[in-house]
Amino acid sequence: MLSLRRLTTRHSAASRRFLSSSAENIKVTLFPGDGIGPEISAAVQKVFARADVPITWEAVDVTPRKHPNGKFLIPEESLEPMRINKIGLKGPLATPIGKGHQSLNLALRKAFSLYANVRPCKSVEGFKTKYDDVNVVTIRENTEGEYSGIEHEIVPGVVQSIKVITENASTKVAKFAFEFARAQGRKKVTAVHKANIMRMSDGLFLECCRAVSECYPEIEFGEMYLDTLCMAMVQDPGEFDVLVLPNLYGDILSDLCAGLIGGLGLTPSGNIGADGVAIFEAVHGTAPDIAGEDKANPTALLLSGVMMLRHLALHDHANRIERAIFDTIKEGKTLTGDLGGSASCSAYTEAICAKLA
Repeated sequence: MLSLRRLTTRHSAASRRFLSSSAENIKVTLFPGDGIGPEISAAVQKVFARADVPITWEAVDVTPRKHPNGKFLIPEESLEPMRINKIGLKGPLATPIGKGHQSLNLALRKAFSLYANVRPCKSVEGFKTKYDDVNVVTIRENTEGEYSGIEHEIVPGVVQSIKVITENASTKVAKFAFEFARAQGRKKVTAVHKANIMRMSDGLFLECCRAVSECYPEIEFGEMYLDTLCMAMVQDPGEFDVLVLPNLYGDILSDLCAGLIGGLGLTPSGNIGADGVAIFEAVHGTAPDIAGEDKANPTALLLSGVMMLRHLALHDHANRIERAIFDTIKEGKTLTGDLGGSASCSAYTEAICAKLA
């Protein structure tokens, strides 16, 4: 069974502040998102309510507005609740393709300095795929690399995109990966790179990972080229434990790992910043073709919510909800279409709730 216990490497004073008064609910910022986002967000709220999770939701609309400079940006007032609450749960957001549109996911990561993306992928009991032994965690640097958003046209027909790698960000995510491995009792951290081609940028990332690894002698450290790792991953995913990667590589490889266990619909994700700040999210798309039809699978957002509960040290609630989700999947009677069934989103949600009664 998939276990997402102890997502964060330690309970800092910032995390413990959420539990200072058991009589008060914890305020969580909810970004329902676009497309199927509102439906799966409602499913999470229903399951959490059935499990008596001590959370008060504060829903926020981050629809971008056009600024005088012509760019579409998230309104500042939409970000204020997250600055206060420090914890968020986010459904899928759609960013229009084209000039002037800011990536909403990237904007949120930058606004709250969410430097590490954590994506656990573990085989789900009762949901058969080609692999039965997947148990890998990708930890992705979340703020720079090719996703720095620095692009310009040199001359007509020639554009340049700049990849930014810094010692500070690389060291921070490497340290997070090793601390995570230590806290989870994992044995090995592998740095993924292409330093043979991008000698300065990926070379710096790799140097930082090597330096950090020396502080964790009990954890084995490995290095692997991105292309070599992709091949090895599909041949034998059981070979890998924790992977730490620059931004773009992490984006690609974490989706590959999700495919090994059944897809993004079963994969949780958390974006971690300093001082207890975190946004947990479903990383699948908005699925506009089925929006409003009660066909969506809320599992990814539910499991991301479970990660969030463990971040908040609400372990009993997290364990109950996680068990209900996986028991429902293993039972196989009430599953959404992408899980091999024909049930609606609301019926699947009700089946999970029934196991929490």
